[in-house]
Amino acid sequence: MKDLIRVKSLISTEIEALLNQQVKMEAHSSAIYLSMASWLNRNGYDNSADYFFKQAEEERQHQLKFFKYILDMGGNAVSPDITGVKQEYNSFREVFEDALDQEIAVTQSINNIYGRCMKTQDFVTMEFLLWFLKEQREEEYKARRALELFDVIGEEGTGRWQIDKHVGDIKYGEA
Repeated sequence: MKDLIRVKSLISTEIEALLNQQVKMEAHSSAIYLSMASWLNRNGYDNSADYFFKQAEEERQHQLKFFKYILDMGGNAVSPDITGVKQEYNSFREVFEDALDQEIAVTQSINNIYGRCMKTQDFVTMEFLLWFLKEQREEEYKARRALELFDVIGEEGTGRWQIDKHVGDIKYGEA
């Protein structure tokens, strides 16, 4: 039986609070990507909708990783309320601009937690966060490449169709 009574948390209350904020951010990201997928689907961008359905599931998995880590370390993980998710977009491109902004915000948040861990010498949490930092490098790369499709292909004529067709093909490979 796993830890009937948790006597002492292995993370500070400050780090626990930051990690719970990250749980909420990941849940919010998942909800944003679901909203984007819905908008894209309603507007005929099926491939892009599928791309964001996958992104939403990835963010949900990230949320669970943070949640379980807090619990494993003896902390109190909090299931977040998610509100204020944008439902409408002015353009196909705006969806991808917002996605990049969201990924940058997530990276900044994780960097902030990592920095606080350095100051408090929470090396275990720093090691845990390394996976997320690498993941964010990939997520930002893919978001930037998706936006580049708008510049390379353009939106005129069949451009939006071509962009939608190629969004799912974007891969990240370390050099």
